[in-house]
Amino acid sequence: MDSRLTIAGRELAGLRAEKTILLAIGIQLFIAMFSSFLVVGLVSMYDPGALDGAEIEVAAAGDAVDDLERAAAEVPGASVTPYEDAGAARSAFERNAADAVVVTSRAESGRVSAAVTAPDATVETTVIVVQLRELLRTYELNERDARASSLEESPLPLPDRSDTSPYFTFTYTVLIPLLVFLPVFISGSLIVDSITEELDQGTMELLRVAPVTLAEIVDGKAAAAIGIAPGQALLWLLLLEANGTSVANVGPILALMTALTTLVVSVAVGIAAVAPDRQAAQLLYSVAVLVLFGGATAMAGGPANAVARLAIDSADATTGVLVVAYAAIAAAAYLGVRRVVAVEGFGR
Repeated sequence: MDSRLTIAGRELAGLRAEKTILLAIGIQLFIAMFSSFLVVGLVSMYDPGALDGAEIEVAAAGDAVDDLERAAAEVPGASVTPYEDAGAARSAFERNAADAVVVTSRAESGRVSAAVTAPDATVETTVIVVQLRELLRTYELNERDARASSLEESPLPLPDRSDTSPYFTFTYTVLIPLLVFLPVFISGSLIVDSITEELDQGTMELLRVAPVTLAEIVDGKAAAAIGIAPGQALLWLLLLEANGTSVANVGPILALMTALTTLVVSVAVGIAAVAPDRQAAQLLYSVAVLVLFGGATAMAGGPANAVARLAIDSADATTGVLVVAYAAIAAAAYLGVRRVVAVEGFGR
């Protein structure tokens, strides 16, 4: 046990030389410390429609201007100014008197088409497009209601709109899983670099000359890589709490991410064993992690879903079973890789 702790301490001491790892940890620290401030900007990219107070002026022309004005009255932040024709509306847009242009035309059949002009590649384009989409969607719903009596068959009812806050959704389904799982990926990358550098510099042979087995070397390196992940995640969650984001079931969340870290580290050790070249090993590791987590995300009980449900305290018995299952899979994977490496060693 002393030899394993010595190797683990040696690994942790060498982290100061890993600039990329320290930069990644620093970025996570910044996000966690200023989460309440950053989440506003992040949500604007995740769901631009969540921005309150965004106002746009639409220059409208054509056959359905009055209908667009009525729809705009139902959309917060949108206003429609009628113009005599499309040329006048586009002229207003070109001199920045309007944020967008909507030109409508009504066919003999009663079908209404709309040609929309919006700014190209500006910072506010996304917000304008989202507001235009909401305006046209409201206009469409009004047209559906007005024409419903003339339909031979009743259309399918539209689903009710959710009142869930996009800030709440983003925080618990994106931000918290991101901060919890990034240390997992860092730990796997760390052990890949550690083993491949030992092999490349020849220091692995020096370790094997010492009174320590190959299995103990793997244990020490894995202990360091696995041990730092829960510490980072706990710090991130505490900082989120300090920023007013309540996180429930911190213990089970840390248990789940520790199990996943063990699984990822096991995969990393196996990759380093079969591909001792650092660049090749990192490439294979990246692909393996993408496949592993991409497949898990497609599952109903994937890790991100489990973390989100635990964080909002809506986990059920199935979530608890999944945490135990991940832990069992991780333990089996690590013991299997450890045994293979202890027998076969690291290739060249």
